[in-house]
Amino acid sequence: MSNPDNQAGKRAARERIRAEREREKKKARLRRQLVVAASVIGVLAVAGGIGFAVVKANEPTGWEAAKEAKLVTPAHTQGKNGTEILLGDKNAKETLEVFEDVRCPACAAFEQSAGKELLKDLGEGRFKVRYTMYTFIDGASGGEGSKKALSALGAALNVSPDAFLKYKSALYSAKYHPDEREDLYAKDSELLKVAGDVPELKGNKAFETAVRNGTYNRWAMEMTALFGRKGVRGTPTFMHGDKKLVLPEIPPQQMTQEQYNQLAQATFRKMIDKEFGPAKNGGPNGGGQGVAPGEKDPTGGG
Repeated sequence: MSNPDNQAGKRAARERIRAEREREKKKARLRRQLVVAASVIGVLAVAGGIGFAVVKANEPTGWEAAKEAKLVTPAHTQGKNGTEILLGDKNAKETLEVFEDVRCPACAAFEQSAGKELLKDLGEGRFKVRYTMYTFIDGASGGEGSKKALSALGAALNVSPDAFLKYKSALYSAKYHPDEREDLYAKDSELLKVAGDVPELKGNKAFETAVRNGTYNRWAMEMTALFGRKGVRGTPTFMHGDKKLVLPEIPPQQMTQEQYNQLAQATFRKMIDKEFGPAKNGGPNGGGQGVAPGEKDPTGGG
């Protein structure tokens, strides 16, 4: 005959064991759920990290990013996106268009020899000058010096037209202009060193900040997009309306740099006088094709 107390004790023990097993099962299920949840979160985190990395990797950088940057146009510009650099006497009836690339060696040769003749005519109001600055040599020779220099020219133009013209002349000067294969103007330090020769820019903190921060990089890209304008794909090029002007060639001969410069100035005057007529003041040689009456044409022309 069984003892009721013993039976009750056994039932109670079995209930405790069953309850403990249920608790353990619940704990095991919870642990599994937490592990799965953590795994999902980990996968999502990794996927999110990969996604973020892919997005960052696909974001444009450098000059591609500059295309998307906020457009800041220099003062003294006009036209769409500030890409029209038109300088000179607003009352001048004619406009000479000049196409250049800062890294272009032929542009440097022109600026170093006959550039002052152009600036003289501009200053005397013979015509206005519209500058279209290209950067194609960056693509042809590699680098970014043309674009960086153009952005810096934008910073100079924001100071004043005179600062722009003087800085451009300095960039093209024999003192500073590098071989086109040397991307020297890609360095801010070099661009600022050249600016040290321009009174309006020397020690100009706003100019220096604009150069270092690339304030006018987007503007430079807008200017770059003008490549091929009016069919012009080489520099230097001079146009009057839709007419491309022809700069007479200097006859090959042995000469000093000074003699070459004199001939280059004469050929430029000849081209300008032919297109616009003799200068009102008679020009440096008395007018008429850049040659004084009775003087032999040094360019070899008639």
